Amino acid sequence: MTTATSESEMISFNMGIAAFMKRSSILVQSALPQLESSQEWNLSDLYQGFDDPKLQTDLADLQQRSQAFREQYRGKVKDLTPEQVAACLQELEAISQTAGFLYAFPALIFSADTRNTEAKQMQDKLLEQITVIENQLLFFDLELKALDAAKFTELEAAAALQTYRHYFYSIAKFRPHTLSEEVEQTRNQDNLTGRQAFINLRSVHLGEQEYEPVTTPDGKSASTEAELGALLFHPDATVRYNAYASVRQVMKQHNSLYAYILNSVAQDHKLENQMRGYGSTLQKQLLSDEVSEPVFRAIMDGTKERFDLWQRYYTLKGNALGQKIRTCDVYAPWASEPVEPLPYKTGVATLLAAIAEFDINYARRAEEFFINNWVDAKVRPGKRGGAFCWYAHGKHSYLLLSYTEDYNSLFTLAHEMGHGLHFAWIGDRQTYFNSNPPMVLAEIASTFNELLLLDYLLKQAGDNPALKKTLITRQLEDQLNLLFRQSTISRLELAVHDRAVQGSFDQTFVNQQWRSLYQDLCGDAVEVLPEHDYDWARIGHIYFKPYYCYQYTASNIVSLACYQKYREVGKDFIPGYLELLAAGGSQDQVAALRQYVDVDLENPATIAAALKYVEGLLDQLQAAIL
Repeated sequence: MTTATSESEMISFNMGIAAFMKRSSILVQSALPQLESSQEWNLSDLYQGFDDPKLQTDLADLQQRSQAFREQYRGKVKDLTPEQVAACLQELEAISQTAGFLYAFPALIFSADTRNTEAKQMQDKLLEQITVIENQLLFFDLELKALDAAKFTELEAAAALQTYRHYFYSIAKFRPHTLSEEVEQTRNQDNLTGRQAFINLRSVHLGEQEYEPVTTPDGKSASTEAELGALLFHPDATVRYNAYASVRQVMKQHNSLYAYILNSVAQDHKLENQMRGYGSTLQKQLLSDEVSEPVFRAIMDGTKERFDLWQRYYTLKGNALGQKIRTCDVYAPWASEPVEPLPYKTGVATLLAAIAEFDINYARRAEEFFINNWVDAKVRPGKRGGAFCWYAHGKHSYLLLSYTEDYNSLFTLAHEMGHGLHFAWIGDRQTYFNSNPPMVLAEIASTFNELLLLDYLLKQAGDNPALKKTLITRQLEDQLNLLFRQSTISRLELAVHDRAVQGSFDQTFVNQQWRSLYQDLCGDAVEVLPEHDYDWARIGHIYFKPYYCYQYTASNIVSLACYQKYREVGKDFIPGYLELLAAGGSQDQVAALRQYVDVDLENPATIAAALKYVEGLLDQLQAAIL
């Protein structure tokens, strides 16, 4: 996001933040002095380093405990009492939690610097050893799934296992798709050199790439993916195109490799579907996500029917800028004045102030991330692109992004902090097996945080119509991305995985599909540049987790519904919302939404209301510029 504000407006804006922080009781004043030197995370609460004796001790302990567990319980699950099953699950949770620490440590180091060969080697080593441990314990889950109906029902109803009711529900739905222990173990081992290896190859390869530097009119040079991405918000059209083309040129250069990797991943999903009896990769993923296919189709159809909203916005923007919008211009600022940088320290203060207006305890939990250095925001060569929140159950989350001193980075920080706060509430309430929220719920807090930030910034804008217009356009572009671009990515996945069923595909197929789908979205409002054909290779989720992106759309729809409820009822909304977050993966997500915040994902009116919200913002924008 960019803004075109004068120096006096920026001073006034920052004074407003400072005044609010002074009124609030959070300890931001003590946290902020550290921020200039703490844009790199501190992972020492996991391990001190790869030579930390505790790392090897934890690994040896896991190996011993998993072997002992296997010797004690393998072949005997059918005879265990509910109380014994509960004790087994608690032991498995403790093992899984420590395994999570072991894998997180090198993975986080590698994400911050994919050129760190030692981290990559340690990540591979620990993944291999953790896979052996998982294979030792695999029997328990399989024997639970193999129980006769009467025994399984007895366990589901037992008082000693009420904490794990949703866990048993999840087991039950996968019972028809479970393979023998030997085959399941083989699948786990094959993954080390199969699907996951290809996914890792893409990450390593991308991390090694160097981009053609782009120099801005003021003489500054950008050469990392994060810096080049930030230039897409630059007021100069030539700078935007050069930054856009620099990144896509690398995608084009390695087009065949990334398509080969995507094909290999899709073919592996196809083989797994055949082995397990899934009708498709979509069916498999929806079952895991706890989303029915009618809801998925309603989201895809509902958004496709309103492509006119995307096209209307970019037509308005093109008219305002006096040019037709190209795909490199979608984030262009509406005004050409110089954009004031937003230093990390100021951005953090702004975010904490926005969250504190919602709930002071919520803000205090957010503040811990900065006081304890759980955020890696530094821009550096080799750093993994994008942003993420990595949760280590039993400790806390770690946030990664590349902060480029602009509002887009601030909203990214707000998004990932939403995930971190979500897991903070989960950690207070849920055991390991209930700590992973279904995917639609997983994105609610992140989008809700962005809406909190937007409202706060709009209030700080006061009577400044130019700044308010900038903020409204930022919100519109965010909404259009979540509702339409993310669902278009899942349309690409539908095409890719449908084609994989027929046989292999190459880069020509993916390029053509992506261009066709994006052209449908853009219509005559946006010129789809030739370089955009290769843009799909930058989307990590299509490799990591099929059909993840539509869930951004679904979560955004639900988040808008939640936020509208919050604005209607005020502070009375907060207890139910926090209960929803704390529920984690302990309940069916559709039921949890109804119970805690009175939002019905299965009601088409919920989708329509989200689209109506965007249409309302468009009406406000059009009225402001006419």
